[in-house]
Amino acid sequence: MAKNAKTSAAKKASPAKKASAAKKASPAKKAAPLKRQAPAKKPAVAPKKATAAVKGVAPAKTVAPKPPRGETRTALVRRARRIDRELAEVYPYAHPELDFENPFQLVVATVLSAQTTDLRVNQTTPALFAKYPTPEDLAAAVPEEVEEILRPTGFFRAKTKSVIGLSKALAEDFGGEVPGRLEDLVKLPGVGRKTAFVVLGNAFGRPGITVDTHFQRLVRRWRWTEETDPGKIEAAVGALFPKSDWTDLSHHVIWHGRRICHARKPACGACPIAPLCPAYGEGETDPEKAKKLLKYEKGGFPGQRLKPPQAYLDAGGKPAPPLGAG
Repeated sequence: MAKNAKTSAAKKASPAKKASAAKKASPAKKAAPLKRQAPAKKPAVAPKKATAAVKGVAPAKTVAPKPPRGETRTALVRRARRIDRELAEVYPYAHPELDFENPFQLVVATVLSAQTTDLRVNQTTPALFAKYPTPEDLAAAVPEEVEEILRPTGFFRAKTKSVIGLSKALAEDFGGEVPGRLEDLVKLPGVGRKTAFVVLGNAFGRPGITVDTHFQRLVRRWRWTEETDPGKIEAAVGALFPKSDWTDLSHHVIWHGRRICHARKPACGACPIAPLCPAYGEGETDPEKAKKLLKYEKGGFPGQRLKPPQAYLDAGGKPAPPLGAG
C-alpha cells in the first residue's frame, strides 16, 4: 500500500513539475514568435509595392513585346529598316538642324555644336559669319574677339582655337575650300569622323552615318548593336542599311532622339514605333503624360533652326528664336 501511495504521489507531483518546466521554458517559446515577427516589419511591404509597379508596367510592355534574344540577322535587318521607314513618315522633313549656307559654315557650326545644342549654335553663328564670312577672314581673326562671340556656346576658348585652326588649314592647304573627302576633312583641327560625315552628307550629298550621342543611345535601345565605340557602331548599323540611306537614317534617328526618345525620360506612350521597340516601358507609357515630355515642334516648342527649310515650315514646324529672344 505504501508503495502504491508513493506512486500516486509521484503521479500527482508530475503535473507540477511539468508546469514548472513549462514556466522555465516559456520565455524561450515567447521569444520565438518575436523573432518571426521581426522580418514582418516588413520588407514584405516594399516588395509588394515593387511588384505592383512592375505589374503596372507589364501590360504596356505587351504592346511592344521584346524581340527574342535569338533574333536572326534577317529579322534584325527587317525590323531596323521598318523602324527607319516609320520614322521617315513621322519626320518627312528631317534635316540637319544647324543653319548654314555653304560647306565652310557647316563645318564651323558642327565643330561649335560639341557640348551644346544646335539651337545655341544657330543663335551664335550669325554674328560670327557676318564678321568672318570666309576661311581667310576667320584665319586672320583676333582670338579674343572670336572668343567673345562664341562665349554662349561653352568651351569657347577651345572652340575658338579649333575654328581658327581649321580656317588656317583650309586657307593654306585647300585654297579656301572645304574638301569633299573624308581623309582630308579629318585632318582639320577639331574635325573628327562625326563632323566629317555631317559635312559630307549634307554639304556634298555623300552618304555617311552621324554617330552622335542620340544615335548611340537609340540604336542600342533598339538592339541594332551592343557596341559602344562610335566607329564600331557606325560599322554595325551601316551594315543593316543600303549606303544610300545612311544620311537620311542619321537624321531620322537623331530627330527621334531629340523629340521623343530622350535619354532620361523617353516618351514611350507617345512613340510612333513603340510596337517595334525592345526598350518600350523604360519611359512614361501613359499617353497623356508622355505628350508632356515631347520637345520642339512635337511639344509645341520652336525647332532648333532660325532658318529651317520650307518643307519643315509647311509641315507645321516653327523657326527658333534669335539669341536673346527667348
